Amino acid sequence: MTPERVRIDQWLWAARFAKTRALANEAAGGGRVKINGATVKPSREVLVGDTVEVVTGPVRKTVVVREVVRRRVSAAVAATLYEETPESIAAREEAAAVRRLAEPLRFEGGGRPTKRDRRRFEAEREARRSRDLE
Repeated sequence: MTPERVRIDQWLWAARFAKTRALANEAAGGGRVKINGATVKPSREVLVGDTVEVVTGPVRKTVVVREVVRRRVSAAVAATLYEETPESIAAREEAAAVRRLAEPLRFEGGGRPTKRDRRRFEAEREARRSRDLE
């Protein structure tokens, strides 16, 4: 028998949006989860038919809840618990294309910095910190 409603942090964990229940709780409490457009707390209950928006890193997924479960299920079953909206799929694919075309972030250094270089870096960092504090 499946429950009628379940806490959002439990559902995120069961549907494999988060690796651990604690991370699901943190995501919901940190404002990275919305239900029907409203930011929620971890104790908010989710129902079948609700629209859930989850932000994980640079990825934003909008899904419609198809089934609620309390316990974690296999990845194959978890994929059937929700349906991603077409707008969300298009936005994710577009963002992925932009990331693929972007220049990869690399350190342009020539190995380990010398003592002189390190002192210069530290001086610049301190100057930035003092400017930021003012």
